Amino acid sequence: MLAIKDPPKEAHNNSAAGAPRKIRTPASQTHNMAKLLKLTAAFFLAGTVILFLWHQSYPNDVLLSLTITFGTIAYHFIMRLLVGLVFRTAMHNKADYRKRWYRVSKRELAIYEKLRVKKWKSKMPTYDPTLFDPQIHSWDEIAQAMCQAELVHETIIVLSFLPIVGGIWFGAYSVFIVTSILAAWLDAMFVIMQRYNRQRVLKLLNHKSTIH
Repeated sequence: MLAIKDPPKEAHNNSAAGAPRKIRTPASQTHNMAKLLKLTAAFFLAGTVILFLWHQSYPNDVLLSLTITFGTIAYHFIMRLLVGLVFRTAMHNKADYRKRWYRVSKRELAIYEKLRVKKWKSKMPTYDPTLFDPQIHSWDEIAQAMCQAELVHETIIVLSFLPIVGGIWFGAYSVFIVTSILAAWLDAMFVIMQRYNRQRVLKLLNHKSTIH
């Protein structure tokens, strides 16, 4: 995720290939990820409305469970988009990574090593890879963006448990609890990844400052 990559180069024309090969840029990845999340949110929201109307006409437990499931999933996707929007608008990827909240202790880092974060972090999707691209931003800017990303996912973790309250009116607590735990677990992985990576970036910044 934070590895410095070589700048993209155009493929040379030859007799077998007439046109240059198209290169997938971080900007296009960002557009695709944002589009995918929005389409998924719209799909589950539309499904919730359809299932709810269907259940109103033909009440049964299966339709109720499906309505609750679709509605809960729609909430998680829409909530993520809104939380991200709020933090982007409020912070603009500016943060003081020296604050205590963002510090990673040696004990915490040792836990991350045991969790083998280094092995699985590169497989995690990134909403906007350009924010963490050292060819576009300085390491200082990247560290600040990591702080904002951490806060986004920490807020999402808390809000992930809000749907459980829906059990008061709809019952089916198991659906709310399972989806909330899975959602919170996923975002906890993103928090861990950001804190682990930021520590490496800060070491790089400290190293550069001592040289200069």
